[in-house]
Amino acid sequence: MKNTAISSIMLVLLFACSAQVKDIPNKDWQIKTAVLPLDEALRAEATVLGFGADGKIVKIKEGSNEMICLADDPSKEGFSAAAYHKDLEPFMQRGRDLKEQGLSFQEVFDQREKEVSEGKLEMPDKSTLYVMTGEIDENGEVINTKIRFVIYIPYATGESTGLPLAPPVPGAPWIMNPGTHRAHIMVTPN
Repeated sequence: MKNTAISSIMLVLLFACSAQVKDIPNKDWQIKTAVLPLDEALRAEATVLGFGADGKIVKIKEGSNEMICLADDPSKEGFSAAAYHKDLEPFMQRGRDLKEQGLSFQEVFDQREKEVSEGKLEMPDKSTLYVMTGEIDENGEVINTKIRFVIYIPYATGESTGLPLAPPVPGAPWIMNPGTHRAHIMVTPN
């Protein structure tokens, strides 16, 4: 009876763990889809960060231009790839490191705010990020995509930019996280 209970528990745990693990897409697919947020002229020479067999982020393609692309996280529903200027990499890497330590979104935000203000974490005075979201169809193609543009301008405010704190109409630019290290202009076209 004791062995049956232990076997049942082990089976439940094995099923729970396997249900959370998704297959990691091959390197070529990760590269092909990670660069989608970029203008075509920038895609071929961009660096690409993807996911290794263990599910951790690894560099899967060394690039020669100023852009870094982050492949879709296979452990999450839907599709989301990002591309950003290389000057943002210390900020992005620090966020990934803190998240891996189990910090919440707000804790990551607060820690990076502290480190940027103390001069321990470099944040460029301006930089860009592109995020493409969508779905993956049964053939592995990315469909129903939307893109948003993010222009980081640390510590900017509505007053210093003339931008509203929310989009006045769909697709209009606005400033998010004003007055913080993570202040950025959001543009989400319709």
